[in-house]
Amino acid sequence: MDQHPLPGSVPAPTQRKRFRVQHLIEHKAAGRKLTMLTAYDTITGRIFDAAGVDMLLVGDSMGDNVLGYENTIPVTLDEMIVSARSVARAAKHSMVVADLPFGSYEASPQQAFASAARMLKEAGVQAVKIEGGERIVKHVELLTQSGIPVFGHLGFTPQSENMLGGKRIQGRSDEAAERLCEDALALQDAGAVAVVLEMVPAPVAARATEILRIPTIGIGAGSVVDGQVLVWTDMAGMGDWSPRFAKQFGQVGAALAAATEAYVSEVQAQTFPGPEHQYDH
Repeated sequence: MDQHPLPGSVPAPTQRKRFRVQHLIEHKAAGRKLTMLTAYDTITGRIFDAAGVDMLLVGDSMGDNVLGYENTIPVTLDEMIVSARSVARAAKHSMVVADLPFGSYEASPQQAFASAARMLKEAGVQAVKIEGGERIVKHVELLTQSGIPVFGHLGFTPQSENMLGGKRIQGRSDEAAERLCEDALALQDAGAVAVVLEMVPAPVAARATEILRIPTIGIGAGSVVDGQVLVWTDMAGMGDWSPRFAKQFGQVGAALAAATEAYVSEVQAQTFPGPEHQYDH
């Protein structure tokens, strides 16, 4: 006999499935915005996964947000693998995407394959992200043919910061905007499953989104894209400064500072640990 819920009852939650490559195109077609956040360790990976984030990006942004480097360039493949492995272990539903860091893929498609294979085998991620347009088409083709999903990255590409003259908006001129769209199409034709657009004028990002079958994921690229990504420390208010394109959805930094000050104060005042925090036998 069929069981029907009682009036006013709350239906049981549906089991959330693993977010996979095929869902990227499905969500773009349905107009459902994709969500992505960076994560660099098991703790944040577990929290963001449970909160329903579609994709977790283990970004080489860990360099200037976690490791204390000036920018992303010093980050090594070994460092990325350790971080990606810790996130992948925590993510039960989110797709985990890892950056290939500077110096680990540019030399040849074969170098890119070797680095990406390590990332999948040793870290357990589901996809990799690399920066560049037409110049890395052969890299994307080889990875795709080898069964490795690839996210592209256009606009401001942090690994090329020295050539770009710093953190500057890309695609402002008509020529630059056309070149960005051509690069995006080239990545799509090579087999990329999505393209991140960073610090791109909103009309240019909207045009790229219109002409691509694969999703665009914006960071400082306006709202007319298929999804958004933010560095989690910017999203959560972990510092005194964040980029113009980021919004602080919480003040985790202030809460952590307050908790730390309270801990120091109670230890010094000898109110912690109390009787409830100790073992008598």
